[in-house]
Amino acid sequence: MQSDIIAIAIAYILGLAARSVGLPPLVGYLLAGFGLYASGGQLTPTLKEFSEIGVTLLLFSIGLKLRLNSLLMPQIWAVGLLHMLIVVVAMTVFMLGIGFAGISLFSHHDLRIFALLAFALSFSSTVFAVKILEEKGEMNSLYGRISIGILIFQDIIAVIFLVFSTAKMPSIWALSLVALFPLRRLLHRLLERSGHGELLILFGLSLALGGAQLFELFSIKGDLGALILGVMLANNARAPELARQLLGFKDLFLVGFFLSIGLSGPLSWNAVVISLLLLLLVPFKTLLFFGLFSGFRLRARTSLLASLSLANYSEFGLIVVAISVANGWLGNEWLIIIALALSLSFIVAAPLNSASSRLYARLRTLLSRFERSQRISEEEDINPGETGVIIFGMGRVGSGAYDVMRKRMGEQVLGVDIDEDIVKKQKASGRRVIRGSATDPDFWTRICLDFERVSLILLAMPNAQENLRAARQLKDAGYTGKVAGVAKYADEIEALQKAGVHAAFNLYAEAGAGFAEHVCHELLSESSQTST
Repeated sequence: MQSDIIAIAIAYILGLAARSVGLPPLVGYLLAGFGLYASGGQLTPTLKEFSEIGVTLLLFSIGLKLRLNSLLMPQIWAVGLLHMLIVVVAMTVFMLGIGFAGISLFSHHDLRIFALLAFALSFSSTVFAVKILEEKGEMNSLYGRISIGILIFQDIIAVIFLVFSTAKMPSIWALSLVALFPLRRLLHRLLERSGHGELLILFGLSLALGGAQLFELFSIKGDLGALILGVMLANNARAPELARQLLGFKDLFLVGFFLSIGLSGPLSWNAVVISLLLLLLVPFKTLLFFGLFSGFRLRARTSLLASLSLANYSEFGLIVVAISVANGWLGNEWLIIIALALSLSFIVAAPLNSASSRLYARLRTLLSRFERSQRISEEEDINPGETGVIIFGMGRVGSGAYDVMRKRMGEQVLGVDIDEDIVKKQKASGRRVIRGSATDPDFWTRICLDFERVSLILLAMPNAQENLRAARQLKDAGYTGKVAGVAKYADEIEALQKAGVHAAFNLYAEAGAGFAEHVCHELLSESSQTST
């Protein structure tokens, strides 16, 4: 237990250091794992259990947010399939070439082994992508949903491989799991009766972990069970709240996952060199994703951000290699090499994803050349009509602010949200709401508005970093009107004010209506005095 506490403490210190230089904390966790192993540390049963629980809760959370019909988009299943096929062929040829060049570890394998390694490297990390998307507050964006959809597609392929490669067919009694689907209504009722406190958390943990164990009893991978049970609850109105309640537990246990990667084995110079060679293939994977996304009628920004979120190797690749080692197909050294290549891909991809919006702004002219003239409906131009006030983020705060502002401003108020379900519900309630993102530079080129008549923009998104990026984007777009925003903590309010937000309010201290009242008092009255 003492070694576990030390490992977690070191992970915290390095995670904090990574965050202080603009990297996601997970980079610090990976470095902590490698450092611990180098100093004689070992993967303990507790950290291994943490890792398994974290991945299980991750897949359960994905299931809670997954809409199965989204997998039917050709931008998901067709891109996912084509990308995997092309990567496997290209990487196999690449490794054959290295073998002919005389590098020892590659010169003793045949075509089947290279194809197996290429297959393992074709996956992208679900853990990394979800972590990045949640930190950026863009899980429900178009590129976020496409990224997650492709990862789910890859996960399904991986599960099929695991079933056949282990020669461990599901038990005949696995057919009885079909009985879970008639229990869906009962699960929904239990969710609704669990309240908003610890009972809701216990319900989520019991269902995710218990469901995983149930599937394991029938020789089916438990993570798949957690994903399926999450999907069964996805269309319940309480599903987003359950996902939020489990967020802290999921993040905590995933620290064990990242530590376990670094603690997976000893490093050698040979492993480092080969992992760096494999790292050179990540740009190829990324550019291929971008080309395929562009070919399937996505905007350049959507294609770039989705590609960057997938620009890494996957924990499923480690699982594929681990099974291959257990079956005697590969030597144990490949497990260390793939683990190191995975970690290096995370370290490279993390800052790229953190700076993805700035990167697109710089490359926008170049990347736009690859756009198709026709686009999917979600990326077509928007014409909302006359607008004087825009509210970004139509959750509870944004909805309350919208109602108060409409009483004062009439039908000139426009709500904007990235979540398709929220937009539909808001429209059904009689509010004028469109789908979009303030952090998307293309949104401001897609929307047909006279910005000189927009006197006020309210940033009511729940993620403070997203509000901050939106404020900067407004400034870059040349917007000169008033801007108000919400945050949860004093340091976030200060950051918003430094970014040019004229009035920032504490989300806990201000309800939606109170927020709008303050805005009207401090900004609109000021505007009217200036005009008079």
